[in-house]
Amino acid sequence: MSDPLTVAPRSGCKTFCHFPLELDLDALQADVAILGLPYGRPYTMEEVTNDQSNAPTAVRQVSDIACEGLERWDFDLGGTLFDGQDIRVIDCGDVPAIPRDLDAHYLRAEAAVRKILAAGALPISIGGDHGVPIPVFRAFEDHGPIHVIQIDAHLDWRDHLNGETEGYSSPMRRASEMPHVDRIFQIGLRCQGSARKEEFEAAQAYGADLTTAHELHDKGMDAVLARIPDGERYYITVDADGMEPGVMPGVLVPAPGGVTYTQMHKLIHGLVNKGKVVGMDIVEITPSKDVNEITSITAGRLITNLIGASVRAGYFRSQTA
Repeated sequence: MSDPLTVAPRSGCKTFCHFPLELDLDALQADVAILGLPYGRPYTMEEVTNDQSNAPTAVRQVSDIACEGLERWDFDLGGTLFDGQDIRVIDCGDVPAIPRDLDAHYLRAEAAVRKILAAGALPISIGGDHGVPIPVFRAFEDHGPIHVIQIDAHLDWRDHLNGETEGYSSPMRRASEMPHVDRIFQIGLRCQGSARKEEFEAAQAYGADLTTAHELHDKGMDAVLARIPDGERYYITVDADGMEPGVMPGVLVPAPGGVTYTQMHKLIHGLVNKGKVVGMDIVEITPSKDVNEITSITAGRLITNLIGASVRAGYFRSQTA
């Protein structure tokens, strides 16, 4: 591919938390890499550039509200973001799309994440719809096995929709087919989505660990964490509609009764200390539906929680010592 894997954030948009921008991924020197994945694989022409493609910009624009300064005390972390360590967070820009080749951006996304992993950095991606983790999952081919931890109201096990096999209704089905994906845990399931009886049965047959939002609220996040094996490598994929609409209202299909911010805090910190979180994405944010930018701010807070928790767990000490 002669075209660049990533391009700078949109004109007038700052990088995430004003961290340095690096578009030459072969020269990347980072502990954490932020990557925008605006474009999915559309089911209709109207979805080619839907409002979710604006989410990486929206999250970056409010990121200095989510993290107001590296010297500020963060009560979610019990200290400053980097905890006095020399941590390198780099914004790698956005993976672009080509109107004449709707497959190209998935190939670029996979290649970009492979380079981020080769540089030893923790990739954190901002979508885009829930199709965009599919090429990210593929990029972990040589970095497995991984356990995929999904936060979502919906099952996402469709084999195809309108003939498209890699859209936002299929990421868990595609992940289940990848040899380097060991297990799948799906948390916050509720209401209705694209899944039918056959998709539910396919998830069960695979052995996906399904936790409804109702079970989560009844038993608590500690009980869910206890079902996830210790000492493994975890990839977290967060669909904004998996969260409680009060903290992430900016979604196309809000579903009442979702995962709370406090529960997400416990999940992220719990996984970081159970084994190793090797990546995370946040997808399905629809900025035009947002209220006071709280969805994008919450996304920024989830990202800073993962960075801060990873710093405290010693993920980067060998690289920064």
